[in-house]
Amino acid sequence: MDFNNKNVLITGASRGIGKATAIAFAEKGAKIGINYRTNTENAKRTLEELPGKDHTLFQQDISEDGGPEKLVNDFISHYGKLDVLVNNAGISIFHKIDEVDFEHWTSAWENTFKTNLFAVSNLCYWGAMAMVKTGGGRIVNVSSRGAFRGEPTKPAYGASKAALNSMSQSLAKALAPHKIYIGVVAPGFTETEMAVVTLTPAERENLLRESPFQRMAQPKEVAHAIVFLASEGAEYASGTIIDVNGASYLRS
Repeated sequence: MDFNNKNVLITGASRGIGKATAIAFAEKGAKIGINYRTNTENAKRTLEELPGKDHTLFQQDISEDGGPEKLVNDFISHYGKLDVLVNNAGISIFHKIDEVDFEHWTSAWENTFKTNLFAVSNLCYWGAMAMVKTGGGRIVNVSSRGAFRGEPTKPAYGASKAALNSMSQSLAKALAPHKIYIGVVAPGFTETEMAVVTLTPAERENLLRESPFQRMAQPKEVAHAIVFLASEGAEYASGTIIDVNGASYLRS
């Protein structure tokens, strides 16, 4: 899988899955646009770790009005062409229905969908418009096993990812005539820097028991699936949702 002379834009790329994905593409010769919202220090650290050259930081809150259009335009202004768009950025807010007040409940739904679905749909729009002009491209959206199994403590998160899956498959049909291919990767719980800090020992133990591998996914394993869907030769997998959850949740 060779990505020499390919330009890749990755949202939420300063850490975790996004960072691992940036490294994976850069190792294969791609030029990487690292999108991040606020953590400039982490973004700069990721930039320094990327092999190759001509990688660039793009600070932009994709949930802001006009944010997706500006991000894609800034990327095109710098690189001239967008070959691969990876929509990785997302948020997750605790809002168990019998433990929060109505204000918290509605706020969680609004903010989660604003980032996890509406921003991604807008990025798909502007990314696709750019790709149509240059003869095609790849879009890979990062979903979650929560789209299938349910998220009782974060129902908006599960619902947003389920909607993301449906949208991605609709776009796979709509954009195929333009040689734009859409893929989805649905990870289980992944051992990112944030997970290490936020999980209690009991929570970690419960997560380890969910998979027969008795471990969580590593970010680079999720990145491997993302790179595959963006690769030449994977075109006929457009519309596919790849589960990367260590057999912790199996769907028919």
